Amino acid sequence: MRFRRKLSNIAVIVEQEPSTRELRAARVSPGATLLGLYRGRPLTARSVSDGFVMPDQILIFQGPHERLARSPEHLEKMVAETVWHEVAHYFGMDEARVRRAERRRRT
Repeated sequence: MRFRRKLSNIAVIVEQEPSTRELRAARVSPGATLLGLYRGRPLTARSVSDGFVMPDQILIFQGPHERLARSPEHLEKMVAETVWHEVAHYFGMDEARVRRAERRRRT
């Protein structure tokens, strides 16, 4: 809850599949998939002098989630984990730090 209050000017968008450009930009290897993507400027890189900006975006890719899910409950958990992952990027965590935090959350 303490983090939810700090979310501001961010859109969560569901798209069917990641584009080739998005896969390349995220450095997804061939045969792998992308579940979500954060587009924007992390809070840690912002300044009070920043002017109006368009909302940051968290993209959730429906197709990959549905293909990997073993059940409706598993799908729900996967989507929640993906949103958590992308929100962590919004708060300024790089990929390595997000992965470490995910491992701690699971234990």
